[in-house]
Parts: sequence; structure tokens; C-alpha cells
Amino acid sequence: MKLRRIAVSAAVAALAVGVLAACGEQEEVHHGATEGVYVSTGGLKYQVQISRILNPTDFEDQDYLRGLAATDRVLAPSDTWFAVFIRVFNRGEKPVQSANRFTILDTTGKRFTPIQVDRRANSTVYIPRVLKGGDQLPLPGSLARENLTQGGLVLFRLPISSLANRPLELHIASPVGGQDATVDLDV
Repeated sequence: MKLRRIAVSAAVAALAVGVLAACGEQEEVHHGATEGVYVSTGGLKYQVQISRILNPTDFEDQDYLRGLAATDRVLAPSDTWFAVFIRVFNRGEKPVQSANRFTILDTTGKRFTPIQVDRRANSTVYIPRVLKGGDQLPLPGSLARENLTQGGLVLFRLPISSLANRPLELHIASPVGGQDATVDLDV
């Protein structure tokens, strides 16, 4: 009987050590059911700070629309500007390239790619780069990091009709291969 208690106690202790050891590990999440969730791809963590429709007549939103090519400035009456503000973190030790391919997918299967924005004219734009261990995007001290959204702008032109085909899903393509990350966007 005494031997059985010792064996049970040892098994419980081993289980507790295993559980406690696992507490320090973070499971990689590849899909966020809402904004604000940290998702992983390509060795980095991404967080959608906020996504929203932009109003070209609003003072703040005009700044986000700077740097558009002349051919992109005019929207069709059936379209809208949609902004995704994103942050990226390298929690590892090795340098890693951040994503440079994003798409939005609606529930009908329509896929949308970002509009190019001149980075020299718009300092809130997300700029992919190699992040050293502990680094983040947008860079601390930059306008993209210090503005109200605290994220780098990824700008889309969407048909207004797609806003009814929710949830819109942001796809973040891994630049180094492996599983991409997705986030359901709040519209």
C-alpha cells in the first residue's frame, strides 16, 4: 500500500512538472477570430490593431490617403477605402523578414489586394523589413506607431457590396513559407 502511494505521488508530481513547464511555452495561433489577437506566421507575431472604412472628407482619414497614385485617387461610387492597421513583433532571437503580401477575402470568395501608397508621402504606411530579435513594426517613435491606430497602414479598395459578405478575412502570407495567418476583420 505504501509503495502504491509513493508511485501515485510520483506520477502526480511528474504531471505537475510537465504542466508547469508547458506554461512558459506559447502555442502558435494562425487564425484570429477577431482583431487584437496575435497570430503567427513566418516566425513573427502579427496583430491587427484596428480595421475600418476611411472617409476621404474626414480630416484624419485624409492623412491616411496621402501618397496614392493619380489613377487610384478617385473611387467609383460603388467602392470604399478600407484600412487595416497592423503591428508586427519578433519575439525570437534571429532576424526575420516581415510579410509583404496581404489579401482580404470575403465570404463569396472575392479576393482583394492592397493599393500601393507612396511611402515617402505617407509615413503611416506599413513597410515590410527584416526585424531583429525583439524588434517591432511600426518602429517605436515613428508616426505610424505613435498615431491613434498604433499600426502600419495597409490600404484596400473594396466594393461596398463586399462589406455585407462578412466576415472579411485578412490573409497574411508568410514570406519564408509555412502556414499563413488569418484574422477576421471587424467591419
